[in-house]
Amino acid sequence: MRRLLLVPALVLAACAHVEVKPPSGPLEFDLAGRIAARYRDEAFSGLLTWQHSAAGDEMLISTPMGQGVARIVREGEAVMVSTSEGQTYSDRDGEALTERVLGFRLPVAGLADWVRGRPAPALEERGWKVDYQARDEQGRPTRLRVTYPGLELRLAVSEWK
Repeated sequence: MRRLLLVPALVLAACAHVEVKPPSGPLEFDLAGRIAARYRDEAFSGLLTWQHSAAGDEMLISTPMGQGVARIVREGEAVMVSTSEGQTYSDRDGEALTERVLGFRLPVAGLADWVRGRPAPALEERGWKVDYQARDEQGRPTRLRVTYPGLELRLAVSEWK
């Protein structure tokens, strides 16, 4: 599991520093749940808390026991990933950044639409696909499977705030 989440820092040394702040303004959603990723021959599962506003996102990924793994903050197109080892990396390509730091791609910018059951044409154009597996009484997705060539992400939302 650690190998999947921690790619050598040397790969990231060339990343330009981009200043990124947590979401500001009214939250569009605040959720908690589980995340599972299968990428190549590796797999990871953990807990996810996520706050989303029109201006950005803040995601916290933890182990199933609650130990922090990573904090992902998006402001506009800029994304920052902080690891449990105290390292912080930033880039304007969130998918490539999460792949380098976490070991799997995470479509940070468009995933907020899919998690609310909305279309995300920009993701589909880049090869991402979504399969909604369950919804709550309000029609919000509670389980979804997101795929990209060689990658499968599963999200299970347990709480909408």
